[in-house]
Amino acid sequence: MIELFLADAAATDQLGAALAATRPAHAVVHLHGDLGAGKSTLARALLRALGVQGAIRSPTYTLVERYPLPGGEAWHLDLYRIGDAGELDFLGLDEADADLWLVEWPERGGSALPPLDLRVALDMQGQGRRARLQASSAAGQAWLSRLEQSGHLQGFPAA
Repeated sequence: MIELFLADAAATDQLGAALAATRPAHAVVHLHGDLGAGKSTLARALLRALGVQGAIRSPTYTLVERYPLPGGEAWHLDLYRIGDAGELDFLGLDEADADLWLVEWPERGGSALPPLDLRVALDMQGQGRRARLQASSAAGQAWLSRLEQSGHLQGFPAA
């Protein structure tokens, strides 16, 4: 597990860029945290660092936003408004169609979501946020190892 302190939005953007620079070809990321914890900010930063141009909207009302990536597609889901995991069946989500899943409020999706690679928990801590990154698969562990070895985390204080 990696724990970091994110002092401000710029630090959150930096973490998103670091995750983008080291991500595997296919990944499922669950974003945990209270309302306002920075889940959408982190997802937006990661997508921007992957080259997504134009508006990156929060999927709060649409439930899913799709973004083209070189060689594939990223899906950003916000499941806060669903009442039952079965509602995901109506979105036509096929695990094979996305190279990157960024899922906010994943506990509401239950077993309807593909297997998890990386769990990111964001919590308010003073004026900033604490980020905890935890691998949930071999691909997730390799991702965290690349992230630690990349030098992208230099300058982040430990949480």
